[in-house]
Order: sequence, then structure tokens, then C-alpha cells
Amino acid sequence: MNEVQLIDKYLKRLTKKNSSSQGLNDDIFFDKSQKLAISIDTYVEKVHFPDFKSPDLVIKKILRSSLSDLICKGVKPKYYFLSASGNSKSFSKKNLKKISNSLSSEQKRFDIELSGGDTVYSSVNSFTCCVVGFSNKIVKRHNSKIGDDIYITGCLGDSYLGLQVLKKKISLSNDLKKYFISKFYMPAIDLNMVDFLQKFANTSIDISDGLVIDLKKMINHQKHGFLIKLDDIKISKQLKNFLTKNNRFKIENTICNGEDYEIIFTSHKKNRSSIKKYAKNKNLKIQRIGKILKKLQDSRILKGNKKFRINKNLGYTHQF
Repeated sequence: MNEVQLIDKYLKRLTKKNSSSQGLNDDIFFDKSQKLAISIDTYVEKVHFPDFKSPDLVIKKILRSSLSDLICKGVKPKYYFLSASGNSKSFSKKNLKKISNSLSSEQKRFDIELSGGDTVYSSVNSFTCCVVGFSNKIVKRHNSKIGDDIYITGCLGDSYLGLQVLKKKISLSNDLKKYFISKFYMPAIDLNMVDFLQKFANTSIDISDGLVIDLKKMINHQKHGFLIKLDDIKISKQLKNFLTKNNRFKIENTICNGEDYEIIFTSHKKNRSSIKKYAKNKNLKIQRIGKILKKLQDSRILKGNKKFRINKNLGYTHQF
């Protein structure tokens, strides 16, 4: 069974229908009366990161990926808790210093504080990060409106290429290698998106497992469909150059494989000009790539005028 099936069958009933748990379907706990938002994620070596050769970069990816869960809900993170399992090799003095220095710089960047956690000896390196923030409201999943525009932030696909480099599946020049690896380890999450989403978004989710998979998660309870135009998705010049020279990598696969931690959200079409103006003033990278349709069965991705077949295996799904 996959992660969603596991949660629905065995865990959802344990919430006793507490509305703050969001039905275990939104990656966040939100107690409106306390204005309290909480998210928690676990990261395991060889599942979420290939190795621990660069602990300073691994910890940045873990923290930023965790902060992304709150930011994509329109909540500014304030505190984080970090639990770690490792051994004398992974938690050597040299590595611990690198981890501490990285966390210190990230705390300054995102105005957050380490507030607790735990350490455990293990042969497997893993981390669990809990993030806490405060807000009057959140941007929920499953709140899209028929006809809503679909937007994404940033550029998709760079992180996936970085992972392929780290796995030694592709060979690149040093400059490109450095660029794509940095995109894998340091997703470009932006605190300015908090106010933006609160102002314009009807619904939102961060892109961790892949564009199509996470879009479906965002609207699945509504039975809505979607139209995505691949030609409207702008990619980085580095990825564009790579795809031009490597025919076996197709744009539709590269941008849909996850690890981006960009945000996908919907907004009423009346907001188009306001979104464009706001994004320009705040230097936010936002692209309109499609729209919400009435029926799930009408969902389609267009490449030019041709319908692109949606592969069920496009993206990442935890299987148990």
C-alpha cells in the first residue's frame, strides 16, 4: 500500500475527527483558537538524501524542506525541533561543527530558533524535524474553485537533475554539476510567499513528490480536474541547455519528479494582474501554468496541441 492508503486505513480514525488535524491530509496541524500551526517530517539516508558526505548541505535540505510545509500554508515558521539518529562516524566532531554552523546560518536566514529535539545512536542516519508557527488562518488543500488559475513558484526540475548527479547517473561540467547539486540541497523557499499566499491563494501545497502527484493531492477530495500546459512552464537556462543536449531526458519527466519544494497554488483569474504586480514588487518567481477543471476525468497535460499521457509513476510515492 502507499502512504495515503496507509494513513486513510489505519491512522485517520485516531484523530477522532479533530478538525485541527486536517484529516491527516494536509501535512499540517492547525488549531485556529490557539493560532498554532505544526508540521513534522522524517528524512532517512538513501531515501531522502543519497549519503552523508556533506552533512552541512544535508541539514540545510532537511530544514528547508520542513519549513516549506508551513510556508506553503501561508504560515511563518518560528520554532523548530530536531531529532537525529546516527553514529560516531556521522556525528564526528567535524561533522557536528558543520551541522551546527549550517543550522546557525539558516536560523538567521529564516528568523527561527532551535527549541528542542533528541539524539539516538543508530547505524542509519535519519532526522525528524518539527516546525511550529502562528497564524490566524492557513491556506488549506481541497479549496480550489472551478476555473481557478494554477500557478507554481520558481523553476522545476533542477533539483531532480542534482539528485541524478549525486547518484552518478549523469556526468556534467563542474559548473553545471555545482549548480544542480546546490538546487537539490538548498531549495529556494521564500518567506515572502507567506503573505502572498494569504492574500491570493485559494489552495496550495509544496512540490515534494512531483508536480502531477502533488497537484492531485491538492484537489483529490474535490474530484476536480486540471489542465497543465507544458509550454507555459519556464525552466532554468541551465536545465534548458541540458535538455537540448540530452535527448533521453524529456521535459515532462524532468519537471515532474519532485524534490523541488516550490509551491503550487490556485487563484481566481480576476487576480491575474494583481498577482503579476505583487510578484514583481516582491521579486517573486511565479508562473501561471494551467487551470482547474470541473471533472477529474477531464484532467490533461498538453505539450503543444498534443495531449501528453499522464504516467501514474510520474513522481515519487512511498510504498509499504
